[in-house]
Amino acid sequence: MSERRAAKFGTTELAAARAELAQALVATGQEDRPAFRRVYQLTSAKLFGICIRICGDRQSAEDVLQDVYITIWKRASGFEPGRASPISWLAAIARNRAIDWQRAAGARPSAPVEEALDVPDAAPSAIDAMLLGQADRRLHLCLDALEERQRDAIRTAFFEGVTYADLAERMATPLGTIKSWVRRGLLQLKDCLGAD
Repeated sequence: MSERRAAKFGTTELAAARAELAQALVATGQEDRPAFRRVYQLTSAKLFGICIRICGDRQSAEDVLQDVYITIWKRASGFEPGRASPISWLAAIARNRAIDWQRAAGARPSAPVEEALDVPDAAPSAIDAMLLGQADRRLHLCLDALEERQRDAIRTAFFEGVTYADLAERMATPLGTIKSWVRRGLLQLKDCLGAD
C-alpha cells in the first residue's frame, strides 16, 4: 500500500473513530448508560494518561479520573459535535480536573513529563494504537511548526499541567502575553490539524 493511500486510510479510520465517540457522547447526554460505557472504553486510557501526567502518581490519577467521568456524565448534554472534537472536549475536562486536584493538594508533578509518559495504559487495540500514533505524530508535527515561545508555552501548560499564572512566573513573562501566545498557538494548531 502506498504511503498516500495508507495516510488516506488512516484519516478515514480516524474520522470514523471520532464520529463514533461523538455519537456516544451525544447519547450519554441523553443519559444512555451503554453509550457512557462506550465513551469510557474509547477514552479511559488517554484521559488516565493526562491525569497521571499532571497528578504525578497513580492513586491520585485514578481518583481524578473517576471525578472526570462523573463530570462527563453530568455535562455530556452540553457537548456540541460541530463545535469541538470529542477527544479535545474530554481532554479539556480531564486536564481541568487534574489541575483543580493539583491546586487543592498544593502538589506539583513529582516526575518530569518524559518519565510520566512511560505510564502503562489499558492496552488499546491495534487499530486504536495506530490511530493514536498517527494523531500524535500529526500533533507533534504541528506543534513543531509553531514559534518556539508558543510551542513551549503550550507544551508546558498542556503536557505538564502548569497553570498560565505559574507559566508566566516560570517564563518571567506577563500573564496576558502567555495567554496570547497560547491562544494564537492553539488557533494555528487547529488550522494545521484541520477543522475537527
